[in-house]
Amino acid sequence: MGLNPVASGSTVDAVLDQLQAQISGGAWPVGRRIPAETELAAQLGVSRPAVREAIRALSHVGVLEVRRGDGTYVRSGCDPRPLLRRVSRASARDVFEVQLAYDVQAARLAARRRTDADLARLEELLRARDEATEPDAFGAADARFHLGVAEASRNPVLIEAMRFFIDRLHESMRAIRLDHEVPEAGPARHRAVLDAIAAGDPEAAASAAAAVVEPTLAVLQSLLCDAETPGEEK
Repeated sequence: MGLNPVASGSTVDAVLDQLQAQISGGAWPVGRRIPAETELAAQLGVSRPAVREAIRALSHVGVLEVRRGDGTYVRSGCDPRPLLRRVSRASARDVFEVQLAYDVQAARLAARRRTDADLARLEELLRARDEATEPDAFGAADARFHLGVAEASRNPVLIEAMRFFIDRLHESMRAIRLDHEVPEAGPARHRAVLDAIAAGDPEAAASAAAAVVEPTLAVLQSLLCDAETPGEEK
């Protein structure tokens, strides 16, 4: 079974479906190296970034394994698409509930394990976040800062979990910047996270990270409750 060009304008999901079909159908058995990004992009008639994003998603859930300098190999024949679609359809509240758990632990570990190089990089990422104004650029900059904190934790499982989750965080922060009814933590609260990490204070870093997410999460919860509560009859 070969690959077929995807319809014009299709999303990464269409590419992911084609790759998974090759795996589930046995064309790419476990242990096999799959074609290179350029070859896949040509066969599917899509851009390399679309292929790269589909490969990244399958890698994060353990179906593919990217080996630097060697290629991408099939690691599992399981079909992760139901899981990936549930994540893609998660509400903003769902996203922030998970972010709260990840960010608190990431900040706590980063305060214990960060290097001078980590601090310099986090300073750059925080500056970029503070300077971003356009909603999409802001969402991307915010996500990069949070991922940077996770990377400073030196915990490979937490880092991969954040990388898997980061696109949804980007989208949620972009939506919040467009919706003035939902607040987002400003520069001061993010600066407090970085200052606590720099000071090597794990509990202060964890508290500061929670203070970034909890106010937004509280408003999202309130809005959801309001939406679910029937209006009073007049």
